[in-house]
This record gives sequence, C-alpha cells and structure tokens, in this order.
Amino acid sequence: MHFVLFYHSLISDWNHGNAHFLRGVCTELLESGHTARVFESANGWSLRNLVAEQGDAPIAAFAAHYPGLSSEFYDPLTLDLDSALDGADVVLVHEWNDPAFVARVGRHRRCAPYRLLFHDTHHRAVSAPEELAKYDLSEYDGVLAFGETLRALYEERGWCRGAWTWHEAADTRIFRPQGSLQALLDVVWIGNWGDGERARELTEFLIEPVGTLGLTARVHGVRYPPEALSALRAAGIQYGGWIANFQVPAAFGSARCTVHVPRRFYRESLPGIPTIRMFEALACGIALVSAPWEDSERLFRADRDYLVAKDGRQMREHLRLLTADPGLARSLAEAGLRTILERHTCAHRVRELLSICGQLGRAGRAQSPAAA
Repeated sequence: MHFVLFYHSLISDWNHGNAHFLRGVCTELLESGHTARVFESANGWSLRNLVAEQGDAPIAAFAAHYPGLSSEFYDPLTLDLDSALDGADVVLVHEWNDPAFVARVGRHRRCAPYRLLFHDTHHRAVSAPEELAKYDLSEYDGVLAFGETLRALYEERGWCRGAWTWHEAADTRIFRPQGSLQALLDVVWIGNWGDGERARELTEFLIEPVGTLGLTARVHGVRYPPEALSALRAAGIQYGGWIANFQVPAAFGSARCTVHVPRRFYRESLPGIPTIRMFEALACGIALVSAPWEDSERLFRADRDYLVAKDGRQMREHLRLLTADPGLARSLAEAGLRTILERHTCAHRVRELLSICGQLGRAGRAQSPAAA
C-alpha cells in the first residue's frame, strides 16, 4: 500500500519525541514492501530550533543514519493535494498540523478513495480541549490515539467517527542493548524540561535522589531554564544538552540505570500512556525506575520489567539498590527487554496499523521490494 503522512518533522527530534516513532514506523513500512511519502512543515518549530542551536550538522547526520528516509517540506496553504495524495491508499495527519490544514485534507477526502486517519500523540484533549475541538474530523475515517484513555475521550465527546488505540513503541533497529559499552555513570536521564509540566516531579524523582545519594549522573535534553540548570549543578548532575535520538542507545549503555518521569497530565488525566523513552530505554536493556503512573493497559509488568517509586524516598532506595546490586539491575533489564521485543516494537505497531486499515477496507498487499 501507499501511505502519505503529514507530520511536524521527520528530520528533527529537538523537543519532538514523535519523530522517534515516525522514523520507526516509516522504516518498518518500507522494509515490509509498502511505500511511504512523508511531508513535514516548512520552517517547522522543531527543525528551526535544532538548526539555530546545532547548525546543519544534525540534518546530515540524520540522512546518514536513516538513509532510506526522507521528507518533503510543504506549505499547508499552497500544497497541491491532488499531486501529494495521488495514488494514496492511506493518509495519516498528525495532530501538530494546523486545524485549517486538517480540515482541508478532510475536504479533499470527500472525492478520493483513500482512507484518512488523524493521529493524536498529545495531552491537549485534557489540557486544552478547546484547541482540539477546533479540528474538523468529520471527513476522517477515524483517530489513532496513543492510549486507551485518549481513544475513549474522542468517542465520548463525539469528535470522530471511530477511534483506535495505537501506542508508541521502540524502533529496535536503533534501540538495542549496547553490550560492549562499560557503565561509567550510575544514572542517565534523557528528556526535555519543556514547559514545566513535570518540574516538581523531576526535582523529587531525579534531582534530589541523585544529589542525596551522591550518584554520578548525566541529563540530556533541551529547554532547561537557568533555575533547572542550577539545580542540576547543585546535585552534581552533568548536563549534556541535546542529543540526537540515534545516539541515545549509547548514552543508556553508559549508565547502570535510568528513570521514567511522566508528565503530569499523563499521570493524572491520561493513565496508561508512558513517555516513548520508557519503550526505548527498556529496548536498550537498561534497568529503569519509574515515578508513579498507572499502567492501566498493562503494557509492562511492574516490579519485573521495572521498579516503581511512589515518592522521592522510595526512588532513593531503588536507585541505591540498583547501583549496588548488578544482578538485580541485570534481571530487570533482561525482563524489560523481553517485554519490548514481544509486544512493543515498531513492527508490532505497523501490523496493528495494517489491521486497522483492513477494518476500513484497505487491506491491500504490500508491493514487493523490487516494485516499491
């Protein structure tokens, strides 16, 4: 089948975790014999910030590490949809697109044979429902929501014809154990400070436990305000800044353990949705401790695949235990990796997507690689 995808960015992962999943899904589609044409916003926020901070080198590095992937820049006001969607079987439109463009694609769908799906990987359904209500999905076949609670909200509020749960996952071509690396740090954490949605949680479950225990630690990410950088320094935590996503497995491989700190909206209002870093960390075979979150969909096995800390004190105890007991850390890492490989790879998600397409009447066979 021929897929056409409209997303914020394939090239840039600067404060843009959805790029991780998009790359994995597109790679899997292509290697399964399908075709995928990706459009990303011209002058998009993520790519613009990446180039301003790092220059053009990350763009070349992306092309080198993902030689089969490419995207086309588009202006949502002037893009020729007849040309862009010619021959499409399935079209995915991500929620980061402007509501006017989302509606424009919907209108095009009225006289076209492809199936059209809206992909939501954000918390705006609960944090800013008035913004999400601006999207006209009346011509869309349905919504792909990255958690069951989010899927249910779409149906309860009548925002769409139908909705399916489509969790994120790990691209295991990139995220895999780095067996040859030596753990030089006790803890590594990779994530963005963002808009302060988890500032209190990062202090309680990362900065204070590491500082109190005197562990060696490094943090990678962007949008850290001066007060956050000052808190990291006071706790003895190195700040490594932005790191390309394909470099993350080596970063995980350099540490004994990591932590998962979900944003407040996912913990309080959208249970069952972990950050994509949880999938990726477990895929790399690193021991993980999570701040509280409700795994309402039983994606993982708490206390087998990872440990849960109910508060900062328990996080200190878990981190002390994992850094002192390599056997325990290894058993957690091995169990978490098995769960990822059995249930949560991008290959699993592509099979789920194809099943949804089949339900919508687009279960066509993939082209052979030679014909793609």
